[in-house]
Amino acid sequence: MTISTRRSVSLFLPALVLLCMAQIATAQPAPPAASTPSASSGGPDESSNLSVVEWLKRMHGAARSHAYVGTFVVTVAAGNLSSARIWHACEGDLQIERVDVLSGPPRTTFRRNEQVLTFLPDQRVIKSEKRENSELFPNLLGVPDSAIADFYTVKVVGKGRVAGFDTDVIQLMPRDQLRFGYRVWTEKRTGLLTKLQTVDSDGKVVEQSAFSELQLDAPVKVQALSQMMGSTAGYRMEKSQVERTTAQAEGWALKNPVPGFKPMSCNRRAIAGSERTLQWTFSDGLATVSLFLEPFDAKRDAQEGTMALGATYTLTRRIADPAGDWWLTAVGEVPARTLEAFAQNLTRQPTR
Repeated sequence: MTISTRRSVSLFLPALVLLCMAQIATAQPAPPAASTPSASSGGPDESSNLSVVEWLKRMHGAARSHAYVGTFVVTVAAGNLSSARIWHACEGDLQIERVDVLSGPPRTTFRRNEQVLTFLPDQRVIKSEKRENSELFPNLLGVPDSAIADFYTVKVVGKGRVAGFDTDVIQLMPRDQLRFGYRVWTEKRTGLLTKLQTVDSDGKVVEQSAFSELQLDAPVKVQALSQMMGSTAGYRMEKSQVERTTAQAEGWALKNPVPGFKPMSCNRRAIAGSERTLQWTFSDGLATVSLFLEPFDAKRDAQEGTMALGATYTLTRRIADPAGDWWLTAVGEVPARTLEAFAQNLTRQPTR
């Protein structure tokens, strides 16, 4: 995986993965084991009858209709830890968010709907880009559709408490081996996601994300965050060069689709002034996979393989092409077999 592609991956992964990938610091304590929520008490709860799509719509709506401030912490099975401070405000269709990474070199990211500015104080640089997909916290790509229910089932586990708030606890269970399961804590009154565990096929928690402190309906205003986002004096602005395209126009196709994963976007991106890298993104409504493709360079792209960090897997592979080989970097919060399915089905086709 090249340095340039590593940079592109860190910029375009979904919000929860960004927190985990961004300058990981080694944690002293081991990550918590899978929590066992307390059994539900009392009479029947109306929320227990919700479908998987209805649960996701509830979370989606809560994140876009409430202001909140909190500290969000990500731990992975290896014991690594990262954390960030999140401010979120909304006003009608306008969503604005500030995320300060608390681990490693300082970095602040603002997002106002599709516009994203990342401040790098040590370099006095601001990276500006537009993102098509909704990547505000939590990571739900638009309003969930009914197709999600074809690949996940939902089970109400019980009740819990996170950051001082009473929560409902549900489990989203995959119907196949191509995706992880999730244990989700949502604030009881609003449905805001407060804690998420990603669970593998053996029931092991491979990654946990949770608020350690949360102010719900906090007095944070859109105008205040907008003013902070506009304070660019003393920084050099670097605009990402992104060109929307299609996989077909670029000569790529999947021989067979990977079940449940729909193409979301396809862009060419200029990275570090080098030849443009193609990013083809897929999602099943919860998990996301990005395929990064660039011309193969023997001096740079030496080793194929698969690596994991928490729930995020990365696969690198050389793709033979008579006109010149290519280098694939596939990244997603999915099991390794899912990336392998994408790699095996990826093929070149004549361009028009």
